[in-house]
Amino acid sequence: MRAAYLVCYDIADPRRLNRVLRLMKGKGLHLQYSIFHCSLTWPQLMQLKEELKDLIEEQEDDVRIYPLPSGGKIIALGCGDRVPEGVEIFIQ
Repeated sequence: MRAAYLVCYDIADPRRLNRVLRLMKGKGLHLQYSIFHCSLTWPQLMQLKEELKDLIEEQEDDVRIYPLPSGGKIIALGCGDRVPEGVEIFIQ
């Protein structure tokens, strides 16, 4: 069963930042600079956690994974793109 997560990060070193960004682009929807929306199974979440652990420096970097409630509405304010080009979102 899949669940929704927000993955947010603050990486101190530009090289590590680029590595984390490349990893995350294959895992979810890029919402803002360092924020991704991911739909993951439990094993995928555990794998992502391990992959991120291998890329970051725990004393300098900060990565947070927040579970999102299912069925909640999304409110977006401001001028940012709502959905990146080529991505389709289906809401039940």
